Amino acid sequence: MPTIMIHHDVKDTKHWLASPIRKQVLEPNGVTNIRTFTDPQNSNRVGLVMDVADMEKLMAFMQTKAAADAMASDGVLPETMTFLVQS
Repeated sequence: MPTIMIHHDVKDTKHWLASPIRKQVLEPNGVTNIRTFTDPQNSNRVGLVMDVADMEKLMAFMQTKAAADAMASDGVLPETMTFLVQS
Protein backbone atom coordinates (compact mmCIF):
# COMPACT_ATOMS: atom_id res chain seq x y z
CA MET A 1 0.00 0.00 0.00
CA PRO A 2 1.69 3.22 -1.09
CA THR A 3 1.94 6.24 1.13
CA ILE A 4 1.33 9.53 -0.60
CA MET A 5 1.85 13.15 0.31
CA ILE A 6 -0.33 15.94 -1.02
CA HIS A 7 0.30 19.61 -0.50
CA HIS A 8 -1.84 22.55 -1.53
CA ASP A 9 -3.06 25.96 -0.44
CA VAL A 10 -6.33 26.65 1.35
CA LYS A 11 -8.40 29.75 1.99
CA ASP A 12 -8.68 29.19 5.76
CA THR A 13 -6.36 26.76 7.53
CA LYS A 14 -8.40 26.55 10.74
CA HIS A 15 -11.51 25.64 8.75
CA TRP A 16 -9.58 23.06 6.71
CA LEU A 17 -8.10 21.42 9.82
CA ALA A 18 -11.49 21.21 11.57
CA SER A 19 -13.41 19.83 8.60
CA PRO A 20 -14.60 16.18 8.76
CA ILE A 21 -15.28 16.10 5.00
CA ARG A 22 -11.76 15.03 4.01
CA LYS A 23 -12.08 11.80 6.00
CA GLN A 24 -15.69 11.25 4.88
CA VAL A 25 -14.81 11.31 1.17
CA LEU A 26 -11.33 9.77 1.20
CA GLU A 27 -11.88 6.73 3.41
CA PRO A 28 -14.54 5.16 1.13
CA ASN A 29 -11.97 5.45 -1.66
CA GLY A 30 -9.41 3.27 0.14
CA VAL A 31 -7.50 5.99 1.98
CA THR A 32 -6.38 5.33 5.57
CA ASN A 33 -4.05 6.82 8.16
CA ILE A 34 -4.67 10.45 7.09
CA ARG A 35 -2.31 12.91 8.78
CA THR A 36 -2.50 16.69 8.36
CA PHE A 37 0.33 19.23 8.26
CA THR A 38 0.63 23.00 8.11
CA ASP A 39 3.47 25.20 6.88
CA PRO A 40 4.75 27.40 9.74
CA GLN A 41 6.08 29.92 7.20
CA ASN A 42 2.88 30.15 5.13
CA SER A 43 -0.28 29.55 7.13
CA ASN A 44 -2.40 28.84 4.04
CA ARG A 45 -0.15 26.02 2.78
CA VAL A 46 -1.15 22.62 4.11
CA GLY A 47 -0.45 18.99 3.43
CA LEU A 48 -1.62 15.44 3.96
CA VAL A 49 0.19 12.14 4.27
CA MET A 50 -1.97 9.06 3.83
CA ASP A 51 -1.94 5.41 2.86
CA VAL A 52 -3.77 4.57 -0.35
CA ALA A 53 -4.98 1.04 -1.12
CA ASP A 54 -5.76 1.76 -4.79
CA MET A 55 -4.07 4.76 -6.39
CA GLU A 56 -6.10 4.46 -9.61
CA LYS A 57 -9.36 4.55 -7.64
CA LEU A 58 -8.21 7.62 -5.70
CA MET A 59 -7.09 9.47 -8.83
CA ALA A 60 -10.38 8.65 -10.58
CA PHE A 61 -12.28 9.94 -7.55
CA MET A 62 -10.28 13.18 -7.59
CA GLN A 63 -11.79 13.94 -11.03
CA THR A 64 -15.39 13.70 -9.79
CA LYS A 65 -17.87 16.39 -8.80
CA ALA A 66 -17.96 14.88 -5.29
CA ALA A 67 -14.23 15.52 -4.91
CA ALA A 68 -14.56 19.04 -6.32
CA ASP A 69 -17.44 19.77 -3.93
CA ALA A 70 -15.46 18.44 -0.95
CA MET A 71 -12.43 20.55 -1.87
CA ALA A 72 -14.61 23.63 -2.33
CA SER A 73 -16.26 23.07 1.05
CA ASP A 74 -12.85 22.75 2.70
CA GLY A 75 -11.49 25.84 0.93
CA VAL A 76 -8.87 23.92 -1.06
CA LEU A 77 -7.32 25.75 -4.02
CA PRO A 78 -7.11 22.77 -6.41
CA GLU A 79 -4.77 24.50 -8.85
CA THR A 80 -2.06 24.42 -6.14
CA MET A 81 -2.38 20.67 -5.45
CA THR A 82 0.65 18.40 -5.84
CA PHE A 83 0.67 14.62 -5.28
CA LEU A 84 3.89 12.81 -4.31
CA VAL A 85 4.13 9.01 -4.00
CA GLN A 86 6.53 7.34 -1.60
CA SER A 87 9.38 5.73 -3.49
